[in-house]
Amino acid sequence: MTLPTTPPGHAHGTGTGTPLVLLHAFPFSARMWSAQLERLAGPAGELARVFAPDQRGFGSAPLGDDEPSLDTVADDVARLLDAAGVERAVVGGLSMGGYVAMAFARRHPDRLCGLLLADTKAGPDAEPARTNRERIASAVLARDSVRLLVDERMAENLLGPAAGPELIAEVREMIAEASPRAVAWAQRAMSARGDSLEVLAGLPVPAAVIVGEADSVTPIAEARMLAEAMADAELTVIPAVGHLSSLEAPETFDAAVRALLRRVRV
Repeated sequence: MTLPTTPPGHAHGTGTGTPLVLLHAFPFSARMWSAQLERLAGPAGELARVFAPDQRGFGSAPLGDDEPSLDTVADDVARLLDAAGVERAVVGGLSMGGYVAMAFARRHPDRLCGLLLADTKAGPDAEPARTNRERIASAVLARDSVRLLVDERMAENLLGPAAGPELIAEVREMIAEASPRAVAWAQRAMSARGDSLEVLAGLPVPAAVIVGEADSVTPIAEARMLAEAMADAELTVIPAVGHLSSLEAPETFDAAVRALLRRVRV
């Protein structure tokens, strides 16, 4: 099995505080967390030690030859922590990254000291969503191009109605950087995921749930379900933003993450 690498400069984390792993959304890379890396570490790096790994096939990480599974990506995160000498961490992600964080909570619960779930959901895909994921996977492989994602206005669908042209262009650019093989692999991995509500209900660690008020992909009702499932979760609804809340409202997003870090005991 070929293991992905972490992005250059982030293999050992940024900062010296509570270990925090940020897992990116589909079909992006760890570049989507560039606004968070330094700010969440704190002025002197004392608040968090922030890791932002590329997931399989995205950014600098090789895809490897494993069958599509978010469990495999969750195990990659455990290996990242091993390599960094970190026993327990706050693990969080946005959208697909949230799915991976929940898989990590199921497979490595003893490695968690906190959980961050942003613009994501606990339930599996309904049949129409699984069918659409396979349509996309097959199409990008057949064409050897991710142009389909741009043509279907993915950037606009992921952002809120108030998103400006510069952010839309940046999101389009990040989508266009994705590898067709990685896009297909990730779509099939997400399609195969199960329900995580029971796992969340059993977690004893502090959690934060963040959602954009205008998120049409994983709406507020899904976020409330996540927060209500966990014993110690705080819900933050960010007004007027869509599915990519960390990009649209980084200051508000970061404030919610800092609040979680203050509640965590490593």
